[in-house]
Formats: sequence, C-alpha cells, structure tokens
Amino acid sequence: MSSEPPFCQDCGPSSTVAVLWFRGNGPSSTDVKDSCHQDSVPTEDGSALRPGEGGPLPNGGGGGASRKRPLDEGSNGHIRFRLKKRRRAPGPALPKNALMQLNEIKPGLQYTLLSQTGPVHAPLFIMSVEVNGQVFEGSGPTKKKAKLHAAEKALRSFVQFPNASEAHLAMGRTLSTHTDFTSDQADFPDTLFNGFETPDRSDVPFYLGANGDDSFSSSGDLSLSASPVPVCLVQPLLPVPPPFPPPSGKNPVMILNELRPGLKYDFLSESGESHAKSFVMSVVVDGQFFEGSGRNKKLAKARAAQSALATIFNLHLDQTPSRQPIPSEGLQLHLPQVLADAVARLVLDKFGDLTDNFSSPHARRKVLSGVVMTTGTDVKDAKVISVSTGTKCINGEYMSDRGLALNDCHAEIISRRSLLRFLYTQLELYLNNKDDQKRSIFQKSERGGFRLKENVQFHLYISTSPCGDARIFSPHEPILEEPADRHPNRKARGQLRTKIESGEGTIPVRSHASIQTWDGVLQGERLLTMSCSDKMARWNVVGVQGSLLSIFVEPIYFSSIILGSLYHGEHLSRAMYQRISNIDDLPPLYVLNKPLLSISNAEARQPGKAPNFSVNWTVGDAAIEVINATTGKDELGRASRLCKHALYCRWMRVHGKVPSNLLRSRITKPSVYHESKLVAKEYQTAKACLFRAFVKAGLGAWVEKPPEQDQFSLTA
Repeated sequence: MSSEPPFCQDCGPSSTVAVLWFRGNGPSSTDVKDSCHQDSVPTEDGSALRPGEGGPLPNGGGGGASRKRPLDEGSNGHIRFRLKKRRRAPGPALPKNALMQLNEIKPGLQYTLLSQTGPVHAPLFIMSVEVNGQVFEGSGPTKKKAKLHAAEKALRSFVQFPNASEAHLAMGRTLSTHTDFTSDQADFPDTLFNGFETPDRSDVPFYLGANGDDSFSSSGDLSLSASPVPVCLVQPLLPVPPPFPPPSGKNPVMILNELRPGLKYDFLSESGESHAKSFVMSVVVDGQFFEGSGRNKKLAKARAAQSALATIFNLHLDQTPSRQPIPSEGLQLHLPQVLADAVARLVLDKFGDLTDNFSSPHARRKVLSGVVMTTGTDVKDAKVISVSTGTKCINGEYMSDRGLALNDCHAEIISRRSLLRFLYTQLELYLNNKDDQKRSIFQKSERGGFRLKENVQFHLYISTSPCGDARIFSPHEPILEEPADRHPNRKARGQLRTKIESGEGTIPVRSHASIQTWDGVLQGERLLTMSCSDKMARWNVVGVQGSLLSIFVEPIYFSSIILGSLYHGEHLSRAMYQRISNIDDLPPLYVLNKPLLSISNAEARQPGKAPNFSVNWTVGDAAIEVINATTGKDELGRASRLCKHALYCRWMRVHGKVPSNLLRSRITKPSVYHESKLVAKEYQTAKACLFRAFVKAGLGAWVEKPPEQDQFSLTA
C-alpha cells in the first residue's frame, strides 16, 4: 500500500479518501498538507468557504476535514476533529405588533409627526394617524413607539358598523351576541391584540394544566379600580374564544414587555408552608397597579403580567375551557380571578398565623379549607371567618347518641360548621341592642325572620377539589372535543358517593336505598357518610345555614367556591349543581344556587398518609381546636365546640331571645334535637326535593345516618 494519499489533479488529496488515509496511517498523517487552493471557494448557496474549510462530502455528510486544531489524539493514533456546527433552521414568524396588525387591515396609512418636546436625552414624540376620517394620536420616547401607541388606539375603536354582526362579518369572525359593538368599552377592538403572534404548534406551551403544575389563568390585582367595574362585572357563562389564536410558547412577561418595554416587577411578600409557598409580585402598567401570586416568583410575575394583559389589552392567554372560572348566575361583585386569589391568600395567611408560621405540629395537613366574607366590591375588606383542615370521618364505634362527636372531619365540612358558629354570634349581636344591630350582618326581613344585609357574601376555599363526583376525573388527560357526560363511564358521572369509614376516598352508593342502623354499625357494619361533593350540592339547594338556623334566617348560599388544585370547570359544575338541574317544586326563597367556580394558586400533590386530626378555628376564637378524626372529640375525650350538642345549645340560647313574631317557623317548646329540626317545614321540603332530584336523575339515593344520633335533648 502506498505511503502517499491519493491525489486529485486540481486540489491534491481527495477529501473523502484523505480522511480514510489519515485513519489508516496514524501519526504520519500530520505530514500531509491541506488543500492546494488557499483562496476562497464558492459554495452552492453563493457563500465562500474560508481557506482550510471543507465543503460537503460526496456521501452527504457535512464538511469536516477542515483546518481545525484536533481536540485530542486517541490511543490508536486516531485524531478527532471538531466538526463545524450546522446552521439552525429559521424560527417561527416574529410576533405582529399593533402597527403591523393595523397595516394588514388598513394598508397605506400615513403617520404624521405632530410635535417633539422634552430634553435631548429624554424626548417625547407625538405621532398621529388618520383612520376612517378619525385622527388618533400616540406618544412615546421614540417615533416608532409613538406610532405604535397611535396604532393601538386606532385598533381599539376604528371600526363602526350599524350592528355587531355586520362588524364581525366584515372582520371574518363571530362574537358573542351579548357584545355591544357601539360601546366605548366594547371588547371587539381589544381582542385584535390576541393575534399579535402566529403560534407554532410544535412549541411546548408555557401554560400547563390547572392541577398543581404551575398553571394559571388570568389573575388580577386586589384593587378593582384598575378597570371599569360595570363592564368587568358582566361575565358570560363561558369565556368566548379570541378571534385569533393566543400566543403559545411565550411567557406573559415576554408578551407584556413587547407591548410595554422596560417594566419593573416588585417583590411584595412570601407566605405559606414549605410545600405550598405563595409569592406575590406586582407591576405598574399605564399607571395601573397589578398583583400576581404563585408558588414561585416566576409564576407570580407571569400572573401579574397576565392580569395586565387581560385588563389593558383584553388578551387572555389560556383559553382551555376546563381551566376557566365559571361565573356565578347571581350577584357578582368581584372579578373572578381577583376574588379567587384574594380568598386563597387570606385563608393561607390566617392558617399560618394560627400555626406559628406553619411550625406547629398541627400545621400538618392534606386539605385546607376556609370561609371568607366580603361586604362590598373591594376584596381588600374581606374577612376570614373560619379555617379548618382534615380528611377523615369518625369510626362507627365512636358514634354519640347525645350529639357529642363530630361525624365528618373533612376540611370543607368543618369550615361550614364553623361558619354556623359565626352566624349564631351575629344573630345574638343583632338581638343585644340597637347599636349592635348596625354591626351585625343581619337585618330584619319583610317576609319574617332575618336575612343578610346587602352585599354580604360568603366564599368557600378548598385547597383541592371536594371528594366525590367533583374529583372523579383524570387531571392530565384532557377531553378532546367531547363533553364529560359522553364519557364511556357515564354511569359513574354525577353518582352519589359515600366516604370510607376511617379512610380516604369514596365509593358509589348502592342502587337501592340503604338504611343505616345504630346496632348494625356498632356490630361492625361500615358507617357511611355522604361525600363532600354531594353535601356541597345539598348546600346549593337548602343553604349552608342548616335546618335549625332556617327557623330564624332566610337561606344563605355560598357566592363562590375556590379550589387550590384539581380544578376542572365542567366536572366541578356538574358536581355542584348541573346534575340536579331537573329539581323542581322548591319552596319560596329556596333556589338551585350556582356560585362562581374558580381556581387560585395550584398546590402540588402531597403523596403520603394524611394526619389523623382535624383543626378548626372561627373568628373570635383565641386558638385552634384539634379534634381526633377517628373519635370525633379532642385528645382528652371532650366534645368539640362544633358538635351537634354545642350548636343546639347556641340555637336554644338564640331562640330564647328572638321574639315569637320574628320566627320564620313556629315552635312552642323545643326539646328533642330531631323534633326541632323538623319544625323548619320549608327547609325539610327543599331537602325532600333535592333527594327526589337525585333519584329522578338516576344518581342514587341519599344515605342518612342512624336516626338514633339525633334523638337527644339538652337535659339528657
């Protein structure tokens, strides 16, 4: 074999053969010279190769035998060369700003410089543009930004048609029939900003699921002054998709920075447990203050930016229906996401205060719940009424026939019982004297009894979806173009379910009505307790006040239900009220309540065994009460302040103070707990309508506790 490499007539050694020759001849290959041509050689695309750079190989490989310093020398004498990096493929199309968007709709517009003021180092330019006979002005530190500002203003209001349908037809899109196109606050011009960027579907979106994995939907600041209240309070049943695909793969901070460069984000606070931290960041945009919270600073900044995008540009980034808040059908005094974030933060902060900044051993929990009260349109005036934790129910052998044990220690159930204590306190406050009546949340009702004052609302927060029907879905398997009720497992959708005694999770009720007996449970039959989803659906019909309080007050309903994780709008709405939409013949004042459903900061899933205790606190309490969920009493065997016996005592005390003419139901001499509950005729009628609605829908029969539990009196 020759010691010299094969030569080309023009260039010397053939590049392909030379590489093989180098490998076969070891160190002696270093004596071989490079290409005889030292001048640049044009390539196919017209660019020139520098001396020493190799062109493409005949077999399709990239040029690699160029004059580069070897990285290292192998043990067999093989020399490894650094390969030239390939050029990256061109990326997705650049985003379209307002100027480009306007030029597509109205090409050939002329922008005019009106003035330039300010010092040389900080000039202020004012540009104008005429669209459809109307002049729009914009200002900025450069002519480009001033033109952009003018284009934004033009996009907001340059189209005027006789009616909304003609306008949207002209734009090649449709919109909700509820839109007032001639209004100064019409949402049509704003939605043009949703098309600033053509999405690249191959990109992994920044926005993830709403079930504990850094998700977020439009957030907001705590001040409602940032946007006009009358317009924002009008909420459609479901969000209308934007006319253009929202930008995907881009952080809201990046999108906002393109529209308003140079924004500064401020860190406001940090709170929460180690596994559920909550950071709050803020930003000022166009003089408006926006806050965002999340379990890390990056997510908090994104929430603040998204709040600004939603309010100023009407740009809603996450349009997945299952993640959207479902507005209340009743009076809605607050922006959904503003309220959700505020309620969640208040409950978490209060729980931190009650547990020595989560350092107490009783801060351990799987589910946290709380009730927050608002008395107006500003959520800054919101007040935490109750806080609780817990995930278990009583063991059947610890049932009490004197009402001294708590049967259900799930967090949301305990929060509602704590709310009852607050309602009794407010009734007693009203009955004290005229001065205290002004401080009470109650007022006399023209229909007899008492009712809540105007704008007093209660909001329930739960750190995860309630057990039962609201939690029976796959959080990471989105339903593709198929409603949940068409699922093959339809028979399980909406089904009444019962909790497992001394454990977690639920099972469907039996197809036929089952009656629990006292002696059967004591002998070993499992004590059945209805799931939280079912109990909350019951509250949306009969109210949260219960049968005893309904003798004094009109039905009270939650205005919103806020979750911290495992939120799916369709499943939650079905569990809360949709599955019993066929309910009828309800007595006066009782309705099928449809509260706001939303999610706040998503908490991470916490694998592991749940603690066996439950804590509760109601406003006015000095400290939390810790209850053993298995026994339904505290560790010393004492009855809870939330047990049936304790609440019946409060009811008797109020009954002794209320004049007979203010009672909504007549009761002469209350004695036995069960008999007192039956006096609330309208409440019992509404409850019977609810049970019939479940049976009529084929969802099962409600399972009640052994009646012996309620056959007690205070003298016993």
